Amino acid sequence: MGTIIVSQWQLMLGSLLLILITAVQGYTYEQDVYAINNLYASLGAPPIPGWILNGGDPCLESWQGVRCVGPNITGIILNDANLGGELGDKLANFTSIITIDLSNNHIAGSMPENLPITTREFFLSANQISGSIPSSLSELTLLTALSLNNNLLTGDLPDSFQFLGGLTNLDLSFNSLTGPLPPSMQSLSSLTTMRIQNNQLSGTLTVIQDLPLMDLNIENNLFSGPVPTKLFGISNFSGDGNPFNTTIAPTPSSVDPELSPAPVVSTGNNPNKPSSGPPVEKNKKKSRKFILIISVVASIVVFILLVIIVLSYFSSRERKHNSDQEKTSTWEDRVANEEPRMDLLINSQLAVENNGIHDGMRKIKVPKLTAEKPDNYEIDREGVVILPPPLADEVIVNPINTQKTTLKMPLPEKLKPPPSPTSAISFSVALLQQYTDSFSEENFIIEDKFGKTYQAEIPGGKKLLVKKLNSINSRLSDDKFHKLILHISELRHPNILELVGYCAEYGQRLLVYNYFSRRSLYDVLHEGDDVRGKLSWNARIQIALGAGRVLEYLHEDCQSPIIHQNFESSSVLLDDELAVRICDSGLASVLSSKNVAQLSSQINSTFSYDAPEISDSGTYTDRSDVYRFGVVMLELLTGREPYDSSRPRAEQYLVRWASSQLHDIDALTRMVDLSIAGKYPRKSLSRFADIISLCIQDGPKFRPPMSEVVQDLSRMVREINKENGNFYFN
Repeated sequence: MGTIIVSQWQLMLGSLLLILITAVQGYTYEQDVYAINNLYASLGAPPIPGWILNGGDPCLESWQGVRCVGPNITGIILNDANLGGELGDKLANFTSIITIDLSNNHIAGSMPENLPITTREFFLSANQISGSIPSSLSELTLLTALSLNNNLLTGDLPDSFQFLGGLTNLDLSFNSLTGPLPPSMQSLSSLTTMRIQNNQLSGTLTVIQDLPLMDLNIENNLFSGPVPTKLFGISNFSGDGNPFNTTIAPTPSSVDPELSPAPVVSTGNNPNKPSSGPPVEKNKKKSRKFILIISVVASIVVFILLVIIVLSYFSSRERKHNSDQEKTSTWEDRVANEEPRMDLLINSQLAVENNGIHDGMRKIKVPKLTAEKPDNYEIDREGVVILPPPLADEVIVNPINTQKTTLKMPLPEKLKPPPSPTSAISFSVALLQQYTDSFSEENFIIEDKFGKTYQAEIPGGKKLLVKKLNSINSRLSDDKFHKLILHISELRHPNILELVGYCAEYGQRLLVYNYFSRRSLYDVLHEGDDVRGKLSWNARIQIALGAGRVLEYLHEDCQSPIIHQNFESSSVLLDDELAVRICDSGLASVLSSKNVAQLSSQINSTFSYDAPEISDSGTYTDRSDVYRFGVVMLELLTGREPYDSSRPRAEQYLVRWASSQLHDIDALTRMVDLSIAGKYPRKSLSRFADIISLCIQDGPKFRPPMSEVVQDLSRMVREINKENGNFYFN
């Protein structure tokens, strides 16, 4: 018994000694500490909580933005942290790092020649990195994602991709890279997203034609030659701004005589007799005569071929008229034999999440696509076709890989080629009717000036949101509707509700979005949603910031500025964690403003959101969006609706009631939503009110652009987080 007691004491002493040794030597692996200290010094030692220049224990002390597994640093995530300086030359000293995310900062200098070989995700986008991409890239054999976009990179791409078979996402856009795509790129066997637009890259695209790409953007480069046919099967392909198929043979006047073989000029019957005239001039005349002869011959050949083609065309039409069994090869026939079809490719968000769909080939039941209107259809009050219950047909689901699945479905009898490539999927009315239970009341979510939105659920449990455009806005031509789809699908922002499909059958116009939530900010503030208890002062500012960034993106970052026109609390979706997604982005900019104004007059709440100038001119601008944003901020501040007929007459319109009190701190404290009364810093409250006051100015020229509003809200969030001991990065 005594021996056991001694052993227990020895164990306790040993553990205590181990703790003391760890405290002296540090918990984090020494080489990782050396690497992060060097990085911190190279960045200029910015004020990041916990970070110090020499020594320290990043993992044990939980340095801000540092991830660890045991004593090893596995990630550094400091995006949008206002960092400067350079990266230094000691990144390769990290022993186990997996993720490096320093995007959206002000880091300059060049990329280090040596990078940590354990890296899987490397994000340096939106910095000031210059120089070329190092050839040591080939050593990052575990790399899955590389984003170096929006920097100052120059030079040719290194031929260093041969060992990067696991790379799935590559973004080198918005730099000044030159030269052709290196041959080693054909080894990127897992690459699904490649964005290299807005560079000066040249050559052809044959190197990447066999890659499993689903998203390819090569716009605004110098690529020439024909586009490989295989690339047209990519669901999201953008290639404008390149000189494809414009290679022109040099004209005779542009040919350097010294580089061209001089033709033999002969006189009489003796080919060896020298010419009596100047040899250079005679060579030119002979060359022009030779080219003229070739041109005439070529013209004759082309004419003969055209005659043959025309005769063949009329002959084939005659044969078709005489016999129904003889058919020509049409676009539809060719597409029917090709697989996968672009409009039947379902991306990972729609296919991979279906239970078991990636476990090999299996059969599921889906409704048949109908090409013609059936005899027993009905039309509802809004002019939408209601089909009979769809028949089921067995369809083979044969996944190509975990990110793309091909559905082999019967093609409609007349299939028009899409006007331009888009990632959106074409749904039939029958499918959407099935997924929404015939647009049942149980699946109805909200109605706005554009139409009604329903919840849908596809086989496997994946949810969608379906917006059924109302009778006014559904009167779009096929061409205009397809332009609308392309327009919306090009929007790329983390806070914008993502469009994944559409329906254009029987004259119907429906939009299909990824499901995010049925709950809007309006529901939380005004309908007594359970989430309201989470809506603290800090959370309200974060929601305003997330929504404001969408308007800033639409107004200032899109190639052509986009006016939202329908921004209000009901278009701000919130999930259980109060993350933000904005609805209807890009929709109003394509639809008729006359139709929108006509419908908006039927909705009382619109008057309380629209800026004063709308009633006069009917013209929406980016500053009218700013006004609407100010009204939503007022809702966040007060918890009141923009228009409430149940209140006293002087308080019914929120803007009229609140605008005169925004600069009185005592009046402000009385205006604040009772659910957060007293739970906010007075300085922060005052600043929030100042921003609102600027946004709801009567004159549009007195309202700030959204970029300034977002900047002010970001500053508020940073100040609040510093006061709470946190460091703000988003």
